[in-house]
Amino acid sequence: MSVARIFTSHPAKVGETYLGHMAFAAWFSSRLLLAAGAALVHAFLPFLFETTASRIVRELYERTHNRGTHATKEPAALMDRA
Repeated sequence: MSVARIFTSHPAKVGETYLGHMAFAAWFSSRLLLAAGAALVHAFLPFLFETTASRIVRELYERTHNRGTHATKEPAALMDRA
């Protein structure tokens, strides 16, 4: 396996270039940080950010599981939990 293939194999599986995948992963990371911050504030002040973290996690799940060659159908049971 070539060195270039190590960097491009996974992005290609989800229909992205290396740079496109990097941008998506950076965006994804920023959303996770936002969800973590909202959850932390909510832990101490439960009247704030009541649904923010779960909404972000649901959004991220939908964005990652409905793209590329590994896309799957959303299990109906998951929609009830968030």
